[in-house]
Amino acid sequence: MIKWIAAFFMAANCAFGAEASFLSSFTWTMRDDNFGGFSAIDFGGHGHDFIAVSDHGYFLSGKINRRNGKIVSVTDQRLAPIKNAKGVQVRKPRRDAEGIAIGPNGVIYVSFERKHRVWAYRDITVKAFKLPRHADFKKLQHNSSLEALAVDPQGWLYAIPERSGKLDRPFPVYRYNGKRWDKGLSIPRRGDFLVTGADVGPDGRFYLLERDYLIPVGVATRVRSFAMTKTEFTDERIILQTGYGTHDNLEGIAVWQDDRKRTRITLISDDNFSFFQRTELVEYVLD
Repeated sequence: MIKWIAAFFMAANCAFGAEASFLSSFTWTMRDDNFGGFSAIDFGGHGHDFIAVSDHGYFLSGKINRRNGKIVSVTDQRLAPIKNAKGVQVRKPRRDAEGIAIGPNGVIYVSFERKHRVWAYRDITVKAFKLPRHADFKKLQHNSSLEALAVDPQGWLYAIPERSGKLDRPFPVYRYNGKRWDKGLSIPRRGDFLVTGADVGPDGRFYLLERDYLIPVGVATRVRSFAMTKTEFTDERIILQTGYGTHDNLEGIAVWQDDRKRTRITLISDDNFSFFQRTELVEYVLD
């Protein structure tokens, strides 16, 4: 009942009690049976040329074009199968890519669930380099593991599972320093929202994308940001929170700086290859 009351008051609000303003939404299509199911997106810094990953085991690169600050088209689209360490396309159940992060050296990192791991790529056409796994990865929930992946300016990775295991248990943050993973960081869990994506912004803050379902109304989206230290996340802020059904199933986030030195947030939806959903690109700007 509480969720239904919240949905009633939130339905008319695109974002409330937040620091970001809505810019545009763009429904994206492509004539290819492998198009869809996008779980993450990253630009590598500038907001135009992007790489996305799908939970059907594909990279998709392209360029986002804008007019008067709003998305008007996507061009230069290229689908490429995600490969394993032998150079062979990943198949079920190993193909479920959920997170992407492009490091400062251009290396592409991808996190997977079901077979919980992180792999690295020099570009989207080559075979994978396997990163070591934290001992916890084997124990993560089957369909709720490494949803979010981010990289900081020094190249350290941050991987977060979709669920923490209990409503009052913080989300664990696994950090990789180039040699090994540690588990010294965590992010507080707030309400029913679950993790879907993450990025480190040009302002040095850590941005966490979350969602909550209310069937049959739709999905609510929330973005929180945090100041980062070596030992903790502090200064928690709600950057945006939408009403149920405002957008589609937003799962990927990229945070970057535009030519006016504003911090922008680009979000991408996973349409689950469903007739009733769509691949949506959504953008907000920090006020």
